Amino acid sequence: MGAFHTSDISGKSFLVTGGAGFIGSHIVAYLLVHGAGNVRVLDNLATGSLNNVALFKNDSRYEFMEGDIRDPTTCIKACAGIDHVSHQAALGSVPRSVKDPVTSNDVNVSGFVNMITGAKDAGVKTFVYASSSSVYGDEPNLPKKEDRTGNLLSPYAATKMTNELYASVFGRLYGMKVVGFRYFNVFGPRQDPNGPYAAVIPLFISGILNNTPVYINGDGEQTRDFTFVENAVQANIKGMLTDNDAAYGQVYNIAVGANFTVNFLFEAISKLLYSDHRPVYRESRAGDIRDSLADISKARQLLGYEPTRQFLDGLKLTVEYFTDKIATQKL
Repeated sequence: MGAFHTSDISGKSFLVTGGAGFIGSHIVAYLLVHGAGNVRVLDNLATGSLNNVALFKNDSRYEFMEGDIRDPTTCIKACAGIDHVSHQAALGSVPRSVKDPVTSNDVNVSGFVNMITGAKDAGVKTFVYASSSSVYGDEPNLPKKEDRTGNLLSPYAATKMTNELYASVFGRLYGMKVVGFRYFNVFGPRQDPNGPYAAVIPLFISGILNNTPVYINGDGEQTRDFTFVENAVQANIKGMLTDNDAAYGQVYNIAVGANFTVNFLFEAISKLLYSDHRPVYRESRAGDIRDSLADISKARQLLGYEPTRQFLDGLKLTVEYFTDKIATQKL
């Protein structure tokens, strides 16, 4: 992964919430590899794993703090002495939020307010956070543009839109430098294939490799702007370190700007694995968006964001990662 910044970060301290999770651990890795002065991770390990950050445990610049963002005192402690915050901690999954909206709200809304308040009180320089393409709801036009959203389709989407509203208020009211990222179907190594709310790409790879049923919801012709995790890392680094004042107080689509059907995704993975495994089709899921494609021109113009990995390149790296992991587990 190349450098996404040009400034010296050896004297800077960073907090990555959810840093033991999928996207967060990649941000942590980037910061430590590129010479960050101090990187603190806050994670309650509900969906993250210490395995994701095991490589860093002996690095003197790395600090792990086990705690929950639903506790305001924990958030205050986590922000102490920090220059830049990347807030990735959240309870993901549209279906999980449909089944249990209260817990999703507690983590994603109350937890967000606790974190951004802790960051404000600690005087952090920048606060970037994960939003979601789910906030576009039933808005039918493609590509998705940041200033055009529809009716929300899930409690999860409502929590992420609420994050954006709070971020905007904190930016205007308290003068905080805040940046939000609407991720579009981020995937890559270390994404968890297990559990009832696992994402589609690790589920497909794991199912094919283990010769277990692979399910496609609906007809499989729904489209997604699949985004390799390296692109999400780039956005976070540039958001935290940008010297463009116009970039703050904004929310950005973070994607590649190309979409593919779920059927195409399955066939691409099958081809990479030389598999003739066939999927099982089932009913569509409540709350799912039919088609997704991002306009990334705003992130390009204000953050200098440019995708470094296209979909198929990232998919190849992801398949290789899971193939190696599963092969190792079977040894």
